[in-house]
Amino acid sequence: MKILLISQYYDPEPFRVHDLCRGLVGLGHEVQVVTGMPNYPSGVLYSGYEKNRASDETADGVRIHRCPIHPRKTGALHRLWNYSSFAVQASRYVRSSACRPAEGEAFDLILVYQLSPVMMTKAALAYQKRFKVPVLMYCLDLWPESLTVGGVRHGSAIYRYYHGVSEKLYRAMDRILVTSEQFEPYLRREFGIPEERIRCLPQYAESLFQRLPPKKPGETTNLLFAGNVGKLQNASVLLVAAKRLKEEPVVFQIAGDGSELDALKKQSLDEKLTNVRFFGRRPVEEMPELYAQADALLVTMKNDPVLSLTLPGKVQSYLASGRPIIGSIGGETARVIRAADCGFCAEPEDPDALAEAIRQFLSVRDRERLGNNAAAYYEAHFTREHFLQELERELQALVK
Repeated sequence: MKILLISQYYDPEPFRVHDLCRGLVGLGHEVQVVTGMPNYPSGVLYSGYEKNRASDETADGVRIHRCPIHPRKTGALHRLWNYSSFAVQASRYVRSSACRPAEGEAFDLILVYQLSPVMMTKAALAYQKRFKVPVLMYCLDLWPESLTVGGVRHGSAIYRYYHGVSEKLYRAMDRILVTSEQFEPYLRREFGIPEERIRCLPQYAESLFQRLPPKKPGETTNLLFAGNVGKLQNASVLLVAAKRLKEEPVVFQIAGDGSELDALKKQSLDEKLTNVRFFGRRPVEEMPELYAQADALLVTMKNDPVLSLTLPGKVQSYLASGRPIIGSIGGETARVIRAADCGFCAEPEDPDALAEAIRQFLSVRDRERLGNNAAAYYEAHFTREHFLQELERELQALVK
């Protein structure tokens, strides 16, 4: 198949979409990606892309076209500008004669890797209108519900506007794959998407995370938080828990970048938290080494009904690595941790409950059992091989 993939974010930004494309190429398919200039999560254009001009490159057999966009920077205005700039520039590109497969006039279908914003889907519909090919959406964020996490109220003018935009875009999809079972009733209820057009296909972890050797207990227990450090992740709860546990042999390690990182560093310094370490953002290739040094992995999230529907992609990496998981999170992630019997979970935004969950972990003698449970649950539900097989089947069904 000749596949046109639309995603505002792409490698070197920290999303799994590049590995997905690499997998499709490995199965013998041609993949052309239309994406933006990398600037997530810091909001600043990455080194090598500062000129912000349209460019083309190839990586791992994947052809990549990067559209110039307005960087996210900080604040709601810049973010909305960022969202709309990609939709405009990507739509303009896919309408041009430059957007075409290596052979032939048109791609067989379009795959949208839909993170926020849903407006990135507009480029797919622009291409569909021209060539009448099907569109499959892989939905990782729900719109407009994601806006409420940032403070937009239900019923407000902004919410109503984006509800209308979202309804039009979701209903235009030929097929929607969702990353959480809890997304399905939302799409049916809010937009009337027929049940037969939706299917759950959870994310997977890159193969480099698969089942690390067991960690030998030491004098200090290392707890690692990895990933984006933003408002939604509510990582500040870790620092409060660290303060509660300052007399325990525990070190909190934070590996990642994001809008709240500087504030967390300042808080740690001001409160003289000697049991907190910051590693900054690391390339994905270095993360298994950090995981290997951890006794357990941490996942946190704000207490929000929308966020509770999602399963953060790093949870699959955590499970695959064979490490116990400790969460300050609810909803789908809490369900997975309990179903896998791979750790402990506290209510979100409750540092006392998180400290108690960590104390429970410290009292566990057979930590290796929890890690083995995590890896077994991953292998039963989230493998890369199963994901690619099912995705390929869905794509082929649309082009027959």
